Amino acid sequence: MEYITTTLNNLIHQTAFFSLTWGNFIMILVACVFLYLAIRHGFEPLLLVPIAFGMLLVNIYPDIMISPDEAANGAGGMLWYFYKLDELAILPCLIFLGVGAQTDFGPLIANPQSFLLGAAAQFGIFAAYFGAIALGFNDMAAAAISIIGGADGPTSIFLANKLGQTAILGPIAVAAYSYMSLVPIIQPPIMKLLTTEKERKIKMAQLRPVSKLEKILFPIIITIVVCLILPTTAPLVGMLMLGNLFKESGVVRQLTDTAANAMMYIVVIMLGTSVGATTSAEAFLNADTLKIVALGLIAFMFGTAAGVLFGKLMCVASKGKVNPLIGSAGVSAVPMAARVSQKVGAEADPTNFLLMHAMGPNVAGVIGTAVAAGTFMAIFGVF
Repeated sequence: MEYITTTLNNLIHQTAFFSLTWGNFIMILVACVFLYLAIRHGFEPLLLVPIAFGMLLVNIYPDIMISPDEAANGAGGMLWYFYKLDELAILPCLIFLGVGAQTDFGPLIANPQSFLLGAAAQFGIFAAYFGAIALGFNDMAAAAISIIGGADGPTSIFLANKLGQTAILGPIAVAAYSYMSLVPIIQPPIMKLLTTEKERKIKMAQLRPVSKLEKILFPIIITIVVCLILPTTAPLVGMLMLGNLFKESGVVRQLTDTAANAMMYIVVIMLGTSVGATTSAEAFLNADTLKIVALGLIAFMFGTAAGVLFGKLMCVASKGKVNPLIGSAGVSAVPMAARVSQKVGAEADPTNFLLMHAMGPNVAGVIGTAVAAGTFMAIFGVF
C-alpha cells in the first residue's frame, strides 16, 4: 500500500500543476488567443499557429527550451536547438530565400516609383528607434526594437542577433510576427483616416508587361548595387534575390519548388515554434516587454501612415493617377499588406483592383527593411 501511495504521489507531483505560476497561466491564455485568431479568423496562420503553440509548450514545460549546459543529462530541449538556428541567423536567411522564390517582382519593375513608397513606409522604423532611446533602451537595443516597424519578423530576428540583443529577442520576434498577422486589423483604420473616399476610389492604369530578361536581371542588379553599398545586407538581400533568381531563370525548377514550398514550410515550423518558445512568463512578463510591444505597434502605425501620406503626395504629383492606399503596402508583410490595400480600395469601389499595384511597394518594403537593418549594422560597426 505504501508503494502505491508513493508512486501515485510521485506521479501527481510530476504534473505541471505544481510548477506553473500565474504568469504561465497568463501566457497560456495569450497563446490560446493567438490560436483563436489564426484558426478562426485566418490571421496569418502559417506564422501564428506555430508561434502560439511554441508559447503554449514553453509555459507548460519550460525544459523544452533548456540549454545543454543547464540540463542534468547534457541534452538540451528540442526547441533550444531550433532557437540556436535563429541565433545564428540561419533560419531568417532561409525564410528570405523562400520568400524570394515565391515573389513576383514584376509590379516593382513595371513601376519603379514603388521603391519610394517602400522607403517611405520605413519611417516608422526610425521613429521607433528614437522612441526606444527616449524610453531608456541603449542604442543597439533601440535599433533592434525599431525593425518591428517594418513588420518583418526574419529581419527583426536577424538584426537582434547581429547586435547582440538576445535578451530581448523573444519579445521583438513575437511582436514583429504578431503585427504581421494583425495587418488586417491595424492598417485599415489608419488608411481610411488619412484618405478621402474619392482618393480610395482612384483606379490606376494597368501595369506594363515586364519581360523575362528584366525579371532575370533585376535580382542580379539589386544584389550587386545594394550589397556593394551595404555589404552587411548580403545575407538577407542575397538570399531574397537568389530565391527570386531561381524562380525567374526557369532553369532550376526543382530548386524553386523546394525553396518556395518544402524548405520554406519546414523553416517556418522551426522558426515559429522556437520564437514562441522564447516567451516564457519569466522572460516575457516584464516592463521592457510591454515597452517593446508598444513601440512596435507605434512603429508599425507610423510606417503605415508614412506610406499612405507619401502615396497622397504622389497622387497630387501625378494629378490623381496614384491611389494613396497602395502606400500602406510599403511595410514588409508580404502579401498581406497588399491584400489589405486591395480590400480597402474594393470597399470604396468594388470594381477597383489595386492588388498588383500594391505588390510593388510591398516587395520594395522587404528590400527597404533589409536595407534599414544593414544601415544600423553599418552604423554600429557590426558585420
